[in-house]
Amino acid sequence: MAAVAQAPETEPPPADGEVVLRVAGLRTELRVEHGILRAVDDVSFSLRRGDTLGIVGESGCGKSMTALSIMGLLPRPIGRIAAGSVELSGVGDLAGFSNRRMMKVRGNQVSMIFQEPMTSLNPVFSVGFQISEAIRTHQNVNKEEARKRSVDMLELVGIPLPEMRFDNYPHQLSGGMRQRVMIAMALACRPQIMLADEPTTALDVTIQAQILKLMNRLKDEVGTSILLITHDLGVIAKMAQRVLVMYAGVVVEEADVRDLFAKPLHPYTTGLLKSIPKVDRTVGRKTRLHTIEGTVPNLLALPRGCRFSDRCPEVHDRCRQAEPPLAPPDGGGPGGRQVRCWLHRAADSDD
Repeated sequence: MAAVAQAPETEPPPADGEVVLRVAGLRTELRVEHGILRAVDDVSFSLRRGDTLGIVGESGCGKSMTALSIMGLLPRPIGRIAAGSVELSGVGDLAGFSNRRMMKVRGNQVSMIFQEPMTSLNPVFSVGFQISEAIRTHQNVNKEEARKRSVDMLELVGIPLPEMRFDNYPHQLSGGMRQRVMIAMALACRPQIMLADEPTTALDVTIQAQILKLMNRLKDEVGTSILLITHDLGVIAKMAQRVLVMYAGVVVEEADVRDLFAKPLHPYTTGLLKSIPKVDRTVGRKTRLHTIEGTVPNLLALPRGCRFSDRCPEVHDRCRQAEPPLAPPDGGGPGGRQVRCWLHRAADSDD
């Protein structure tokens, strides 16, 4: 696991509510067989201390690539950050860091929880050894102190008999317990930010609820901000204060969670919300699921104009002529709301 530079002593940690991560104009490119693919295209957002920011969208929309860009884990040599900045409070612009320098940041100031812990945990080392190794990599402590802190972290995430579980191997734990180990490892050095990429997808619904409740509790106790990546709007509703909706590499809507669920503006967001399973209480069974017709466009052959135009039920001529900007809707909106849609822009607006 990587090594990370401590934040400069002259720069105090951000206060509650202060921005800890500011991503501006991020463009991530992948060199593939038939050309250059923009997996993330001009994405900007801010994450405040103590908040959870959700990123939601279909598979292939750029959610995970955004996280990998922040962590400096893009596949080499095909992947690179082509433009933009990733400013981490007290550390600097991560987009310009070398791999050696990023190794000092990962696990210390920024950590990540992946979707499937069995592919992230090393099967030949005990889970306790892997947590303590992360601590010793970034903290100036001896082996005994690292073990004590690791046991404390296992207890903190609700693993019973933590002293015994310290010596267990990943295959000896259930899926839910492995995910708790991943959370313990991610929080071991008290990072400013934890990136969680579909952290509950591989778990059954009961364990999902436990993990989400645990993440919310630990966020409050440890003071870590969370960037939560998921396709599940139900998870977003439970966890996030603010949400980005991504489609085909771009952000199509940004809003406070309450505003997004109360009144979605982009037709794609509306389609996602309609696709959430609901029970018709008059007949006592689930209603027919709404589907968004069509498929996500090929990022190497995007349609002219709005990227959602070929699937949009409200498409009109202007949508096929020019891509709309991500901007506040006509008349503004609560909480700095933004939407990428001509339906919410004045007819004579060309920006």
